[in-house]
Amino acid sequence: MSVLFLNLACNKSQIFLLLEVFFIKQELPINRQIRAKEVQLIGENGEKLGVISINEALEKAEEKNLDLVLVAPNANPVVCKIMNYGKYKFEQAKKEKEAKKKQKVLEVKELRVTPNIEEHDFGFKSKNARKFLNDGNKVKITVRFRGREVNNSKAGELVLNKFIEELEDVSTVEKKPKLEGRNMFTILAKKADK
Repeated sequence: MSVLFLNLACNKSQIFLLLEVFFIKQELPINRQIRAKEVQLIGENGEKLGVISINEALEKAEEKNLDLVLVAPNANPVVCKIMNYGKYKFEQAKKEKEAKKKQKVLEVKELRVTPNIEEHDFGFKSKNARKFLNDGNKVKITVRFRGREVNNSKAGELVLNKFIEELEDVSTVEKKPKLEGRNMFTILAKKADK
């Protein structure tokens, strides 16, 4: 997908107009771009019209005010179809847009806590983690050590294990608690539905 920006100036204020332009990934050769002597021709309704010369095929397409489109370049002879290429491109772009809408983007949500987290804060963070997991996201819980807290990394590990126990009904541990520098983290993923 490409996006086109137009900048229009109107009386002292500027208006930004955003137009979305969709392109299909593969451009097919049409009409005079086709470099074959003979083609297997398919009509606009899908009926096979047989093997004919490229000039005859172009004439038939022009008679119907449609395009001759190369649909199978590796066949022998190549296969061409009579169709409205602009409409075909529009429908392909529309299908691609719908497919993108249906894709679920998996996010990793991060929760940061300290090794001496209070009970209320723990409940609030675990409630948020549960919500993120139910939405289908992964959750990375990070314990940040400040100053000399890093010497007592067991406290951070206890906090992470407490989160794991609290959320074990909706999650599985994807990465066990691990210390990296001044941070210790674990990653939880949603449990697979049975």
